Amino acid sequence: MSDTNQSSIKEFIIVGFPGLQPQYHSLVALVFFLVYVTILIGNILTTALLFLERSLQKPMYYIILNLALSDICFSTVTLPKIIVRYWFQLKSISFVGCFVQKQLVHYFGTLNSFIMMLMALDRYVAICFPLRYHMLISNRTILILSCMLWLISWIFPTVTTIHQLALSYCGPNTINHCYCDSISITNLACDDRTFSTVVSFVLAMLVLLVPLSFTIFSYGHIIISVLRIASTQGRYKTFSTCSTQLCIISLYYIPRCTVYTANLLLVIISADWRILTILLYSLLPAMVNPLIYFFRTKEIKQSLMKRFRGEKIAVQTEKISSVCN
Repeated sequence: MSDTNQSSIKEFIIVGFPGLQPQYHSLVALVFFLVYVTILIGNILTTALLFLERSLQKPMYYIILNLALSDICFSTVTLPKIIVRYWFQLKSISFVGCFVQKQLVHYFGTLNSFIMMLMALDRYVAICFPLRYHMLISNRTILILSCMLWLISWIFPTVTTIHQLALSYCGPNTINHCYCDSISITNLACDDRTFSTVVSFVLAMLVLLVPLSFTIFSYGHIIISVLRIASTQGRYKTFSTCSTQLCIISLYYIPRCTVYTANLLLVIISADWRILTILLYSLLPAMVNPLIYFFRTKEIKQSLMKRFRGEKIAVQTEKISSVCN
């Protein structure tokens, strides 16, 4: 390890959007703040409902619970720093803090990818092997698989973090992104970063393509199984049981695959548009997922309405009681 390693840079500077004019900083900070609040409210509400409603304590909803928790964590790791960067002009992040953020960003991104695979597995067994579903997919099975995913997901970003920490960083120290990520940090290394870049790329493709391949395989078999059902009503009813998950999976994978394809085709886009695209496919699913749960999942919608009506009746009863007293 070189003498200039790590100690020559004490902090990194988060640039955010390189082309953004100063007069728009407060507006961008406000937008990020509203995005963060929306993500927190939607996913905390989802988490609370899944914990409190016994009728929702089923394998499919435990998977949704994992995704909601992961979305809360990912947004909390990424958004507060960029909010204070634009609102209070606090651009710097410590050397260690940047690597911690990078580790967590890729950890929760990896975890989300594996949760999508688990979601596809659940629907694959439910539709292709309905008679064996309750034997193969139980709450205990999902709990064990979920714990394994939360642990295994830590391995992939840790490998890249170890490689990147072994590099020398002697300047510049500007991160052209809204948060520290693997590519931004590696590009600042003074050493030959070829091997580290290859390792990061291979692991990123592994994390993306293995779950994606299994998801495509699962839904291919699901579509074939649905088409074999004789009645149109039966086909619609069966496919509707996995429509929510399909929306969530599509929202996660399609933008990512589009960006990676554009990179492979050497499509040149500005730094600002690249960062905006990454933020959209990273944060938009976390914002939209709760709406998909509430509007496309019948049981969640019914449970939410039941609790809302119960609270409303309780408030009205309390008002009547206070008037009578």
